[in-house]
Amino acid sequence: MTASLAHLYSPLTIRRTTIKNRIMSTGHDTTLPTAFVPNDALVAYQTARAEGGAGLIVIQVAGVHETARYTSHLLMATSDACIPGYRRLAEACHAQGATVFGQLFHPGREIMETAEGTAPVAYAPSAVPNQRFHVMPRAMSRVMIDEIVEGFGAAAARLEAAGLDGVEVVGSHGYLPAQFVNPRVNIRDDLYGGSFDNRLRFIRDVVAAIRRATGPDFILGLRFSTEDSDLHGLTAEEVLAALKSLDGSFDYFNLTVGSSASFGGALHIAPAMAFASGYGAPAAAAIKRQVSTPVFYTGRVNQPQDADRLIARGEADMVGMTRALICDPEMPNKAEQNCFDDIRACIACNQACIGHFQLGVPISCIQHPETGRELRYGRITPAAIRKRVLVAGGGPGGLKAAAVAASRGHDVTLYEASDRLGGQALLAQLLPRRSEFGGIVTNLTHEAEQAGVRIVKRTRVDADLVGREKPDAIILATGALPRRPEVPGAETAHVVDAWQVLRDQVNVGASVLVADWRCDWIGMGVAEKLARAGCKVRLAVTGYMPGQRIQSYVRDHWAGVLHDLGIEVIPYAELYGVDADTVYLSHVSGKTPIIVDGIDTLVLSLGHDAETTLEAQLVGFAGNLHIIGDCMTPRTAEEAVLEGLRAAWEL
Repeated sequence: MTASLAHLYSPLTIRRTTIKNRIMSTGHDTTLPTAFVPNDALVAYQTARAEGGAGLIVIQVAGVHETARYTSHLLMATSDACIPGYRRLAEACHAQGATVFGQLFHPGREIMETAEGTAPVAYAPSAVPNQRFHVMPRAMSRVMIDEIVEGFGAAAARLEAAGLDGVEVVGSHGYLPAQFVNPRVNIRDDLYGGSFDNRLRFIRDVVAAIRRATGPDFILGLRFSTEDSDLHGLTAEEVLAALKSLDGSFDYFNLTVGSSASFGGALHIAPAMAFASGYGAPAAAAIKRQVSTPVFYTGRVNQPQDADRLIARGEADMVGMTRALICDPEMPNKAEQNCFDDIRACIACNQACIGHFQLGVPISCIQHPETGRELRYGRITPAAIRKRVLVAGGGPGGLKAAAVAASRGHDVTLYEASDRLGGQALLAQLLPRRSEFGGIVTNLTHEAEQAGVRIVKRTRVDADLVGREKPDAIILATGALPRRPEVPGAETAHVVDAWQVLRDQVNVGASVLVADWRCDWIGMGVAEKLARAGCKVRLAVTGYMPGQRIQSYVRDHWAGVLHDLGIEVIPYAELYGVDADTVYLSHVSGKTPIIVDGIDTLVLSLGHDAETTLEAQLVGFAGNLHIIGDCMTPRTAEEAVLEGLRAAWEL
């Protein structure tokens, strides 16, 4: 172990359990469970993190009462049916030296769906609605409160029976325990409201129920937000007062930031790359200085050096590094062995981790699609026959395909036409506050080089090169080009595309309209870039909002930035034509045109066209031909990397 990480790799003892290091995989939804109990996919997923060296694995939330079913794919700990799955999970992680906690959960009013797809009936301390899910809850009766409190105790007993080391009550992000504490959400006038002590009664009752139901060595933690970042949420002062009052009741506090109840608060549930590393740690440290309970911190920490510094400075006793472990389950072992260059660093894009959960599909990572697919791709399988493999294109998809193919034992050469690897990721990193996206290029390039891939730049693959090299298999990853359809009147106007703007290849006038067909990060990013350069910017999107196709926390944060910059957003607007100083739009569902005058430059962000030149030249190729990524059809880096993985496994 490197001495520079001595704090991160020091053990931590709570009650009679010793956690081997200070790296925690926090509880997070995976959309892997089926039938509301842990299954083989979830066991394999968490075992990969335990094998990778994480000291503490916190399993995703488990409902403690029937009214806690906030999605159709969570865990439920309301019956003994959950015990066998939890036992297999605990045994698998314990075998790798990891400590295992479960999360006990009731969302209160924060319910987003039902299994039937109908509007949910949510129960909360009082009938006070939330902003984000537009849910009007029903006030809980005293009978229901008693049932839920006892449900926490019974669920904890089941997880202890399954062999877990402890449980964590989820009071963070505006969920039920926080709703009872919050005087703007809890307006009861009985024993559970009306005063500070009464608003804390629910949490105290839950603690008592769990302690009664479990043994003296069973660990009990509380996950809570240091502040909700919500106009109607808990303030930092209110949280501090509550945690000081609860000091000694729990074995640890796991502190984070934000609330599910509002769009602004939810940004912090999985803070994207626009947020600084460890930005919430000072608030957690301020609480730690005033309580005796050990404090864990979670929020935008993806490098082991940063985690070590937080512990060294006394700001936390344990650090949650969940997305870092989603991106690279082996990160703890690599850091302990001083192999920092081998760590696949998370870029906080949110696309396949929290983004997949919000789409209702299993968790993954755009850089490491093996995540969430451990049962299929968890172990590299050597190829039965070694082949000569040619990869055309050095973007993320081509790099992934080359790395995996070489790891399986194939003889792989990757050709890139330009002088730099990375493809469109090189453009993505030029967007404002998106520089970390370039990490996908660094990480995948390193993987390809480690695997022994020969990389040849400044060489465009054509039929003659293929004829000379005589590969057994070709993987086409030639990407795409900006789509430039015919726009009526374009010959009389100043029309450029988003790639040209990002590369600073064109001069742009003082008044700009960005025509955004795809409603992703490109249109939003170009609009922000130009506004920060002093332009008056209008962003016309064909959808109902900018960023409609990207993960909601990324989109919602960006929408706030565009608003603050004074960018005018025109929704439901399709580009129809242009002249010297006017852009003509058509409402996508109405019949009235939208005419925007005083425009100096029209910027096209209209998607991409697949680059199929090489594919056309290879008609009749006798070997295996795989087409991946944007040259199959333009999408995102996630699809390109996943298809690169699949192509390499099929060789």
